[in-house]
Amino acid sequence: MRLLLAVLAGLVVCVGALALGRALEPSPLVDTDYRIMAGHEIAFPCFGNFYARHGGEVVLTAVAHCNGPEGTRVADGAGRLLGTWGPVAAITPCLEPGHRCLASDMSYIVLAPDRIPWGSLDRVLMGRTGSRDLAGTRPLSCADIAVGDPIDVTGHLGYRAATVTGQAPNLNAVDGDYFPCIVYTDAPAAVGDSGGPVLVRGQPAGITSRSFGGLLGFTPLAEGLDALGLTLCTTPDCDLVPPATASPRPSASAP
Repeated sequence: MRLLLAVLAGLVVCVGALALGRALEPSPLVDTDYRIMAGHEIAFPCFGNFYARHGGEVVLTAVAHCNGPEGTRVADGAGRLLGTWGPVAAITPCLEPGHRCLASDMSYIVLAPDRIPWGSLDRVLMGRTGSRDLAGTRPLSCADIAVGDPIDVTGHLGYRAATVTGQAPNLNAVDGDYFPCIVYTDAPAAVGDSGGPVLVRGQPAGITSRSFGGLLGFTPLAEGLDALGLTLCTTPDCDLVPPATASPRPSASAP
């Protein structure tokens, strides 16, 4: 029954929550020159998620339903080059004929060298509550998340504290994407929330993916990272050696 509900009600956040998104007052965004893009709007209607590394490359995880073809250039909201799109977190073979099976609604952006915030790769912006350090955390999987867990999320509506209300597989009737797990919450959702980072019990846990009757749903972080061969950044330089020209870590700046 929950899967059927997901099929009927699941809508891409950047499309399905249009009316709600216009009815609620969004929080002010971080200054567009601020260099951290995890938890920052990339370009409407999509947010950056978390920093990770793919081998020796620094990437920014991002929502798959906002991405372009792999290798294409992506700019931020000010028109400045951010990097190039990577692949999506595909499951192969897909056991749902005619659909795209994804471990999580996730892709990533291979960052241009001048867009890597060395010294701050373990940070994520969380709206009016400022930035959070991910030192000592680990990415959560679907199995790590339970009904009643507290969550923190940010996006176009700004920071919200909410609660997990359930989880189930999801076959989206609009775009045909299938997810083995999507997590339901009681947080309001709006156009532009797509890709926003989700913390569960203070741990990095997911990426905002869908709206269910105006409430936010997210897909799990660990499954997406594993499918893409990524390692979450939980140290300032993500266990890489920054170039000699890298700027020092700035002080925290609250949006």
